[in-house]
Amino acid sequence: MTLAGQSVADDRFKDVAITSTQLTESTYMFVGAGGNIGVSVGTDGLLIIDDQFAPLADKITASLNMLQAGMPKYIVNTHYHGDHTGGNAHFGEKGTIVAHHNVLKRLSSDSKTPSSALPVITFSDHISIHFNQDTLDVFHLGPGHTDGDSVVRWEKANVIHMGDLFFKDRFPYVDLDGGGSVMGYRDNVAAVIAKIDDNVQIIPGHGDLANKSDLLKFKHMLDDSINWMKAHKDQGHSLQDIKKMGLPEQYKTWSWAFINEDKWIDTLYKDL
Repeated sequence: MTLAGQSVADDRFKDVAITSTQLTESTYMFVGAGGNIGVSVGTDGLLIIDDQFAPLADKITASLNMLQAGMPKYIVNTHYHGDHTGGNAHFGEKGTIVAHHNVLKRLSSDSKTPSSALPVITFSDHISIHFNQDTLDVFHLGPGHTDGDSVVRWEKANVIHMGDLFFKDRFPYVDLDGGGSVMGYRDNVAAVIAKIDDNVQIIPGHGDLANKSDLLKFKHMLDDSINWMKAHKDQGHSLQDIKKMGLPEQYKTWSWAFINEDKWIDTLYKDL
């Protein structure tokens, strides 16, 4: 990045504040710009799940140090997108980055990615991290948001970080070019629902802290969207005609800055 480009990037994030919500004695959720961050803090040190954009690394570090001094020992990447991995280069200098094999594959394919930003420990289906008197189960369910998604569940704390397999009350981004799949996404959400109870606290990739009811609502939207699109395609409707008819009324409010109704319809049409 040029100095001018770096200045623009820094300026874009200069007013962003990192806010912290305590979920249990040792777990927190940080919100800033980009993907939500999960935090484990305790006698073993600090662990974070995702690290937002690069210009926010110092602010994230300052917020972590308000909880406990030191740099994170482990950084778990839920997938490869820059709004979740932008701080890797900063945190990877002192900590160990953990991710699915495909996150390493995609990050390392960019020659501009520094070595400190690359995952050091990668896995295929599942890995457990025993940290701060809890076990964090990090598991991959197959292509969904991308081809390298991880979900992280604290066994004792009953907290789960879903990365971008969950956008609370918003249409999701399914990165088809990054190996994502609409049907896989829906099936992965269903698989997570089967693993959780009614008392779970859910950190979505984007949006407010959530619960099982919120995730069920999201799953119903995915089911309805898939069935709606399949019905239109079975009837031979064109993409243009489908857009004119629009999504069912109850989902009009799910549009947001990044994925509006048009983009969600495009994704459904292209992948189904």
